[in-house]
Amino acid sequence: MTELATNPAFVDLTELVSVEPLDIATVLRQLHDLQDVLLRLAPEEDSDGGQGSAGAGENPVANFNSLYHTITSNIVDGLAKGEFEDPVFLELLDVEFAKRYFHALRLWCATSPHTPQCWQVLFHKLRDREVRPLPAASAGVNAHINYDLPFALISTWQQLGSNPENEQQHRDYLLINEVFFDAIPALRRSYLTTWQLTIDRLNGKLDDWYQNLLVEFTRDLAWQSAQRIWPMRDNIESMRHAQASLDGNAALIGRALLSPISSFLQ
Repeated sequence: MTELATNPAFVDLTELVSVEPLDIATVLRQLHDLQDVLLRLAPEEDSDGGQGSAGAGENPVANFNSLYHTITSNIVDGLAKGEFEDPVFLELLDVEFAKRYFHALRLWCATSPHTPQCWQVLFHKLRDREVRPLPAASAGVNAHINYDLPFALISTWQQLGSNPENEQQHRDYLLINEVFFDAIPALRRSYLTTWQLTIDRLNGKLDDWYQNLLVEFTRDLAWQSAQRIWPMRDNIESMRHAQASLDGNAALIGRALLSPISSFLQ
């Protein structure tokens, strides 16, 4: 981390995540700018022993950030087309969601002990060439959905004077699954090596079906977690316990996703 702190791109990263987005357009712009910064951060070992530019396949955090930018861009398109019943809810949720990702990066850049464990699992692999793109992106999705999303939902409901029983908002929330379903197959294949693409073709639609099911299940679980935590939202100690519990569980999943065996299989 000491060597990383002297990298000009790391300085830019720290500055970029110090600003909280106010709307979804800013979220999209920050994710775009963040991708550029992440790609400038060299892996720990360059082929020439220097500090060359890291490609998306060589930077685990950039792998996730690229996916996140694509999904957010598709949501922005959906909002512009009027596809959602409650666009105010959905935009605020997207902003609150992104704030947690940027906040985790901000804490990690400051070497804060309060950095969520589930995000540390991925951030510590920032310059690790051995991590494959697909498990890296999956580890980011795991941290963001299993840990960040329930609390983003709670913050959104509080600001809007709403609650988990709002059926209109829940329908919009479920529509986001379709955004994932449309985007993930192409994104997933962009992370695969040649031999993995061969296996993928042999599997036909099986991998797409499985991953769509996983997205649907995980996001449904996040909504249920937010519902369960909602009654204790004003109890500081209970909220800390809930955060620690979800963080610990997500960290375990993240470590499994980034294990050498998982990276080889994916």
